[in-house]
Amino acid sequence: MKKYVVFMLLLFLLLNSPVYSAPSTPNISSEAAIVIDANTGKILFEKNINKKLAPASTTKIMTGILAIEMGDLSKNVIIDKETPLGIIGSHIALEPGEILTFEDLLYALLIQSANDSAKAIAINLSGSVEEFAKLMNKKAKELGAKNTHFVNPHGLDEENHFSTAYDLAIIAKYAMKNDTFRNIVNNYKYKIEKTNKKDVPRYLKSQNKLMYSNEEINVDGNYIPIKYSGANGIKTGFTDNARYCLVSSAKRGEQELIAVVLKASNMKALYTDTHNLLNFGFDNFYTNKIAYERQFIKNVKVENGDKAFVTTVIDKNLSAIIPKGTNSNIETKLNLPDKLKAPIPKGRVIGNIEYLIDGKTLGTANIIAAIEVNQKPLPAVIDSKSNNFILKKWWSWPIVLFLIWRSYISVRRYKKRKKRKRRKATFVYSKKI
Repeated sequence: MKKYVVFMLLLFLLLNSPVYSAPSTPNISSEAAIVIDANTGKILFEKNINKKLAPASTTKIMTGILAIEMGDLSKNVIIDKETPLGIIGSHIALEPGEILTFEDLLYALLIQSANDSAKAIAINLSGSVEEFAKLMNKKAKELGAKNTHFVNPHGLDEENHFSTAYDLAIIAKYAMKNDTFRNIVNNYKYKIEKTNKKDVPRYLKSQNKLMYSNEEINVDGNYIPIKYSGANGIKTGFTDNARYCLVSSAKRGEQELIAVVLKASNMKALYTDTHNLLNFGFDNFYTNKIAYERQFIKNVKVENGDKAFVTTVIDKNLSAIIPKGTNSNIETKLNLPDKLKAPIPKGRVIGNIEYLIDGKTLGTANIIAAIEVNQKPLPAVIDSKSNNFILKKWWSWPIVLFLIWRSYISVRRYKKRKKRKRRKATFVYSKKI
């Protein structure tokens, strides 16, 4: 009877224990898509992320980065005759000779998606669209966007102008670390005051409906507004070749995600896919701080130091994105020597610590010296208080023996000199007699 009760109890616990199962992947109709953790860059979902596609106005993310890093936002810009020529699509009707601040052009670029503003920024910073495109491509390579090539600053369709969902995600991740960029794309309205060529203000509005729209879309069988809780950017795009594109960002608590959708068939499909990507990230993953700056690790022995050990700590805060429902504990792998030799400056990297879950690396942090350890000075052989020899260490004996030997040699030399003097004195006295 007891065995039966135990068996039934174990069966009950087994059946009612929470079991982790992989989350169902989102249904994405667009040509390419990705969602990543904005802090770590970890890919949470992907579809054709390295396929080269026309990026349309999501190109302006790169233009905005360079404008902020290279330009002076308070500077007045005089629009040249070339800028308005050949501009199609979204614009703010810039006129030759018109004077605007560089900041106004930047807001027009990122909120209104103005193609003439993009061209004005490029010419102002580099002298020509062609030269500015070289800077765009250089920056893309620096960020790791290896499958991207820009020909213009606005994203209008041109041969050899392409990017990928992955590349746009890492470009956006970099851009959102810049406070100026982040603050601009977190707005969906902006006002440009009257200029020397315009008698009325320009009122700009973003096409990123995640920020404000109550228009409804069907997500998992439910009709909900396009406006997304926590949305804070970034950039839409559309051309006949690229179709509907969106690079988006949303933050909830400590967790922030970046999603990219390329070549959606229509506007509603674009936002449905974006909702599905962001929901997938927020519903199935969470951000956890796994290490803290100045967190104590251990004391490491130090040879020949003025301190017996050095205290080691972690050099920075470290967060990781972790699947919800996992029963595995976070494991650590410590790479730290058993002992060190002085001197050790404060802040020196001693080793590192790796955090893992289910054998996969979540993140790595450096371990540094929290204190300075100087080299130990040569110990005194004679105690200054008692004038007695200190012979507790083995290396004290050679020093003492050396001093004795030197004293012996000195005494012998002194006796020899004294003996020679006596002989010389006797010789002189005998000669006088």
